[in-house]
Amino acid sequence: MIRRYTGDDAGQAFPIYITVVAGLLFLALAYLAVGQAAVNRGGAQTAADAAALAAAQNGRAQLAAMWDADVRDPTKWPVIFEGRVPVDNPCPDAGLLAAHNDAKLTGCTWQPLRYTAKVRTDKSVGDSVVPGTEDFHSTASATAVIESRCEFTPPGADAGEDALPRLVCDGTPWTPDPDDKATLPAPEDLFDVHLAD
Repeated sequence: MIRRYTGDDAGQAFPIYITVVAGLLFLALAYLAVGQAAVNRGGAQTAADAAALAAAQNGRAQLAAMWDADVRDPTKWPVIFEGRVPVDNPCPDAGLLAAHNDAKLTGCTWQPLRYTAKVRTDKSVGDSVVPGTEDFHSTASATAVIESRCEFTPPGADAGEDALPRLVCDGTPWTPDPDDKATLPAPEDLFDVHLAD
C-alpha cells in the first residue's frame, strides 16, 4: 500500500532538525574553544622561548665580558669558553621578555651554559562552551643553551712572551689585541645561543 504524505510527517521531522542543528552548533563552539586553547598555548610557548633565550643571552654577555677582562691571561680562557664560571642572575631579562609576550615568569633556573624559563599567560582561554576555560591560563617552559663557537691553539715557540693564542670562531680567525677593543670578537662571535632540542 502506498503511504500518502501528510502534514504530520513534517511536524515529526522538525524536532529532529532542531536537535541536529543544535548539536552541530555545539560542536562548532566546542571546536572554537579548542582553537582558543591552542592559540593561548602557542602564546605561552612563544613567551617561554623568548624568556629562555633572553636569560641565555644575558649569560652569554657575561661570559663574553669575562673573556674581554681576562683576554691577557689565556690560562683562564678554557673555563670561560666551557662555562665553568659563575654568572649573575639572568632572570630579570627573562621576566621582561615574558612580560613583552603577555605572560608572567613563574620559574627561572640556570646552570653552566643552560637556562630554563617557565611562564604562565596573563590572559585566560576565555569564555566558551567548555566549563572552566574562563579561568584557565596556559603554561609552558623552554630551555636555551649556550655553545662556544671558538677554538684556540697556543702560540708557537717563536712567539713573544705576551703572545696570545690564535682564536678561530666558526672558521673566522681573530687576532685579539687587548689594547684595541675593536679587534675583540663580539659576544655573538664567541658564543651561540639557541633553544635546546
